[in-house]
Amino acid sequence: MQWIVIWGLSSICAAGLAAVFAGQKNKNYSVWMAWCFLFPPLIIWLMLMPANKGPRPQQPKLDDLDRDGGPF
Repeated sequence: MQWIVIWGLSSICAAGLAAVFAGQKNKNYSVWMAWCFLFPPLIIWLMLMPANKGPRPQQPKLDDLDRDGGPF
């Protein structure tokens, strides 16, 4: 039971750190938060990655997908 609590706390902390590091490195923070929540050791990989140059990647809005007929 104790391991579940430790894993849960580390997942929450990793997701929070992923938001900070992804924002600093100009990456999509919501994707990195989700993956680091599921697999907390990915935060190390994110910290070692170089920063992106240029604008931050953005997800298309749902309205844009509806107008285009969707991704499929």
